Amino acid sequence: MAKPPSGHNLSPYWLPFTPNRHFSKHPRILTGADGMYYIAEDGRKIFDATAGLWCVNAGHGRTSIAQAIAAQAKKLDYAPSFQFSHPGAFALAERLASLAPPPLNHVFFCNSGSEAVDTALKIALACQQLRGQGQRTRLIGRERGYHGTGFGGISVGGLVNNRNMFGPLLPGTDHLPHTYDIEKQPYSRGEPEWGIERADALEHLVALHGADTIAAVIVEPVAGSTGVLAPPKGYLERLRDICTRHGILLIFDEVITGFGRLGSAFGAMRFSVTPDMITFAKGVTNGAVPLGGVLVSDEIHAQIVSTRTGLPDHGIELFHGYTYSGHPLAMAAGEATLDLYAQEDLFARAAALENPWADAIHTLSEFGIVRDIRTIGLAAGIDLEPAGSPGARGFQAVQSAFHTHDMMIRITGDTIALSPPLIISETEIALLVERLRRLLQQLE
Repeated sequence: MAKPPSGHNLSPYWLPFTPNRHFSKHPRILTGADGMYYIAEDGRKIFDATAGLWCVNAGHGRTSIAQAIAAQAKKLDYAPSFQFSHPGAFALAERLASLAPPPLNHVFFCNSGSEAVDTALKIALACQQLRGQGQRTRLIGRERGYHGTGFGGISVGGLVNNRNMFGPLLPGTDHLPHTYDIEKQPYSRGEPEWGIERADALEHLVALHGADTIAAVIVEPVAGSTGVLAPPKGYLERLRDICTRHGILLIFDEVITGFGRLGSAFGAMRFSVTPDMITFAKGVTNGAVPLGGVLVSDEIHAQIVSTRTGLPDHGIELFHGYTYSGHPLAMAAGEATLDLYAQEDLFARAAALENPWADAIHTLSEFGIVRDIRTIGLAAGIDLEPAGSPGARGFQAVQSAFHTHDMMIRITGDTIALSPPLIISETEIALLVERLRRLLQQLE
């Protein structure tokens, strides 16, 4: 029976996306957090280079968020969202709509990025049906895309290990090619010059399947979980143009890119491309309470809700939702988080730090085991040369980073992914890079 220093039995808890057998022998246990650091069970301060899991954008231990959650729990701990609601849900929805690019003026709340993706896909199918185009049932994702772990999300997602144990998944899905080519985009900063042509693959899918069978295309503006792949210049604009021309809805999965990671409220605004829907989660509450949602355009909302004809007053427009949609504690956490983003101007701070961040991270290209580095916003992907079986070197990196170098990093295969809280300073960037330097020296 594996027990960490605290004496807890590790066996009952089945950790997600974790080699549990190895973890039980070499656990990485966190007991506290403040600012840029976690506190390990042995008392060490662990530099958080990943904002938790791409979500703690305002840093850890924010008192105002904790106080807002506590106050809400005392006042109204839970309210159902089926046929009832509460003021906090309307207040946060209004604020989120004001942050989003127009005309995305409506919000459907759920509890996670996975639920947000499945919600957006269902809204797309419902919208097409109500347009009189119910034959549009095909959903298009992209290779190397991550859209959560629901059946909809893994069907349009393009990460093989997330799909290959779960059967045929949703019928009628297809995938665009990913946008990355190491030979043509090495050591990129921001949007690579090469690759706009990859968007033309959507025209090939239109020719193959017929535009009148395709309901929606979903992509991450920046593919985060696969290793930080920025879109080539003009790529998202071309996708938008093709979708518009063929009556296909375009969904941006901004669970990672939303709330400042790219220096703006949403990646759609950085790239000046407006989709029909945006999924969000993670940074909306600074990771303090689970919350996700979908920002929906006026046109889609009108099609399904506001100008819908043929329904009686008691008719439900969309048979979809969750027990915890618009949960009062999540709404309070969201409001407090948005307050912090505004008060500390964290989105602009991230934009101002993008170049110093890129300059510092790209100095690591001197190591022989580094195959490529990509930076955009306050995110980076560092590809390592494999050592033995795929993913072995990456796994060694995450262990050594924590146990030896007092640092939390994220890995995907043999790629290190970095996404620090937006409160990071240039001094802390230098500290992080020095720790990464020592880690790479150890791995070589």
